[in-house]
Amino acid sequence: MCQVFASTDPDVYRTVTRSVRLDGFSTSIRLEALFWSILDQIAEHEGMTTPRFISTLYGEVLERRGEVGNFTSLLRVTCAVHIERQQGLQPVAQAKHELTGGRGTGQPAGAVEELGAVAS
Repeated sequence: MCQVFASTDPDVYRTVTRSVRLDGFSTSIRLEALFWSILDQIAEHEGMTTPRFISTLYGEVLERRGEVGNFTSLLRVTCAVHIERQQGLQPVAQAKHELTGGRGTGQPAGAVEELGAVAS
């Protein structure tokens, strides 16, 4: 299995820095080349340039949450969600939410109760 991943061309995971304008400010974002390629595809699918897509995403997150935490991580997850959707997979975040019953504990719904029942 690792042969597939170990043989990955280093150009795919080299970091690339691009300048974008977020919330009226110019900033730089550093991501691996593969993620930039996927973001370019997403932006094209949305009928936007990549900088415009990233700026729109940033603005929507800011509007929903009032702040934007680790934006580069969000961009990577955006790429993963895009790939999941292309492959018809259930998004990992949705699966985790269902698995934990929405509690975000990382344990299946009912697991805490079951453990408590066994211990008593």
